[in-house]
Amino acid sequence: MIPGTSNSKKPEPADWRRLWRDAVTDPLELLDLLGLTDLAADLADAGLAAFPLRVPRGYVAKMRRGDRHDPLLRQVLPLNAEDRPVPGFNLDAVGDAAAKAGDGVLHKYQGRALLIATGSCAIHCRYCFRRHFPYADETAAKDHWRPALSYLRDRTDIDEVLLSGGDPLSLSNAKLASLYEALAELPSIRRIRIHTRLPIVLPERIDSGLLQLFRNSPKTQVMVIHANHAQELDAPVGQALSDLRQAGVQLLNQSVLLRGVNDRLESLSELSERLIELGVLPYYLHLLDRVAGTAHFEVDATEAAALERGLRNSLPGYLVPKFVREIAGEPAKTPAFQP
Repeated sequence: MIPGTSNSKKPEPADWRRLWRDAVTDPLELLDLLGLTDLAADLADAGLAAFPLRVPRGYVAKMRRGDRHDPLLRQVLPLNAEDRPVPGFNLDAVGDAAAKAGDGVLHKYQGRALLIATGSCAIHCRYCFRRHFPYADETAAKDHWRPALSYLRDRTDIDEVLLSGGDPLSLSNAKLASLYEALAELPSIRRIRIHTRLPIVLPERIDSGLLQLFRNSPKTQVMVIHANHAQELDAPVGQALSDLRQAGVQLLNQSVLLRGVNDRLESLSELSERLIELGVLPYYLHLLDRVAGTAHFEVDATEAAALERGLRNSLPGYLVPKFVREIAGEPAKTPAFQP
């Protein structure tokens, strides 16, 4: 592991915005911090221009210095493999455009609607399925949520709202509170589900104001965090997750099966074991969404099936995430394999 690069003193939770702004955005700086400047020739060109590097320094500090195969580094390092077009990989692999139901609203599945709360993320994961999404045009937060809330008000068959993005926790507590207040006035909405990476990559975001917002909400609170490797789940992350649980938030985890990150049985087993220690239930393991620029992360279906069998044979059932694919136009996530 490399030492932290901001301050030796642990920052207060209120500093999360400063930590956000202090993220590493230059790939050469990232390689220098890790003693891997010899990898500079492998960096992406077009891929980096279209989808810039962003990674919090606290996340960098969890990477192993000098290890070009570090699973956390691989998730964020823009490699020139992104620049090579691959047949079958396109800009909208999951059918978001066809699911648009209003400004910033995606309605794919019965009883659930997804709000694109923001286009901002604390970290830019190179396998991101929305790396080409037109956030400037499709964000529910513009116009003070009015079109999105109007859609939800008219569709009383929707009882769960998913907040996604980008990362919804990149919004300020004040902006989130205004949305929560509006959702509280919709009796048909029973649950609010947040999909977020911030508790993993910037655990300081889980501050007292956010926790109070969750405690005060009359709706059931579900949070789906996104961890791909046990190395991400250090003590500060554990504390953030504990605080969320104490605020009444039910925690699930979803991962993506990624070549060179978590495509070994030992890695996936360790991840599930660590998650349950922290009070998080393994939920989904997604096979890679085939988005342009991500082909080098894909794990062969035969290998993925072997990993799924290995987990079922070695772990109790509640620790085995559901292996799924998202297929555009389907009414639900599709099981990747039959038992």
